[in-house]
Amino acid sequence: MIPFRRHILSNGLRIIHHYDASTRMTALNLLYDVGSKDESPSRTGFAHLFEHLMFGGSVHIPDFDTPLQKAGGENNAWTSNDVTNYYTVAPTHNIETAFWLESDRMLSLAFSPESLAVQKQVVIEEFKQRNLNQPYGDSYLLLRPMAYRVHPYRWPVIGREVSHIAEATLDEVKQFFFAHYAPNNAILCISGSLPFERAVELCEKWFAPIPSRQIAPRHLPQEPVQTQPRRQTVERDVPLDAIFKAYHMVARRHPDYQACDALSDVLSSGRSSRLYRRLVMDEKLFTELDASVTGDIEPGLFLVKGKLSPGVSLEQGEAAIDAELRRICDTPVDQRELDKVVNRFESNDLFSNLHYLNKATNLAYYELLGGAENIDCEVDRYKRLTPHDLQRVARDLFVPENSSTLWYKSIPSGAPLINDIE
Repeated sequence: MIPFRRHILSNGLRIIHHYDASTRMTALNLLYDVGSKDESPSRTGFAHLFEHLMFGGSVHIPDFDTPLQKAGGENNAWTSNDVTNYYTVAPTHNIETAFWLESDRMLSLAFSPESLAVQKQVVIEEFKQRNLNQPYGDSYLLLRPMAYRVHPYRWPVIGREVSHIAEATLDEVKQFFFAHYAPNNAILCISGSLPFERAVELCEKWFAPIPSRQIAPRHLPQEPVQTQPRRQTVERDVPLDAIFKAYHMVARRHPDYQACDALSDVLSSGRSSRLYRRLVMDEKLFTELDASVTGDIEPGLFLVKGKLSPGVSLEQGEAAIDAELRRICDTPVDQRELDKVVNRFESNDLFSNLHYLNKATNLAYYELLGGAENIDCEVDRYKRLTPHDLQRVARDLFVPENSSTLWYKSIPSGAPLINDIE
């Protein structure tokens, strides 16, 4: 059990507090309910851009990092399809510095043309490094719009194309900030040796004066049910042929989410997993092969991706993957396989909630999902799974009509490229 207390400010900011006497540090995890799914199709990458802009100076504080470093603290942030998450850690006796810093950038950023230009260039270079200048980097730029036709998950978090960031104006950036970054669209989780009463006092002092805002309404288009297989073949200067497959799956809050997650572990978690043991070790068709779930709050994707061994054709590789997926549909997994996966999840869950910063991050996320108290129920959800649950979910997932497949063909450097879509 992870004990916590909840407090809500008059402006709507939700406070989750966990006291941890084992440390002299305190973490502030500030989760904003805004991600890449909240962007305009013509201005993708804005949530990720703000991950950088939030460190470029706020209305009263020109430099975020220097005061925090002087207080012995550190910080970082990350963005997903669904949320933008910032965390700040400092010694408890200096933690008010973190409250001051986080509250000022929630109030407003500096919004200078100079800061925007600098951060735009940083994001553009990151886009090029991740998606254009490394092998297989554009695979999800290609796979996502194949799987999603209308939902904003069809573009990656970093954005769909460089021009969306390069052409962003200061007015567009301001509009996005005031439509999403507000106390009534955020969850602040405080974990560490800061007592609850003092935490509430500091929240009332620094965050309560920030007015609530009119949050942009979220009208996400529902992705239509996929009724036929989708395929694409590209040629790139990469070392090995590769296969990327995506199947539509349930949302994070759906009762079958844990079964989908466990299914991905049965297939590919560890050297004794099915895909690794049979297709990597025994048949040597792949040099690496993995299955995973995106874990999105909206209906997400079950992914299978692998790099083929030299001399193995894409047809052979895909046929082998399909055979393994059919096998798990036809025959329930062994109870020992499932127990191994559940035990591993329980162990990982335990270790992930030992550190005060991890607890701050996880409690904030579960609060967004429906209640921080649900963090204590997750292991039980996995323990209740049966082999037939996994088989039932597999039969829903692994049908050709639900699949999007990307063949990534290796060609010598300098050869002409193809890009075929079916």
